[in-house]
Amino acid sequence: MQKRRRFKQTQSLEERLAQNTAELRDQAKSLPHGRAREHIMRRITQNEAASHLCEMLSSPAQLSK
Repeated sequence: MQKRRRFKQTQSLEERLAQNTAELRDQAKSLPHGRAREHIMRRITQNEAASHLCEMLSSPAQLSK
């Protein structure tokens, strides 16, 4: 049986999403309008949605309902 590779994350998911989103925004600024830029913009939207979802799940108000 093959051993599973495990990685210890040094940053939280929110930090990694924010950092990745900032990098993607910089890339999108340098690209002309087209398919590649649309793909990056879609990834930015997905990162923002994931970040928002993490906020909702970790907020104490959601746990009390």
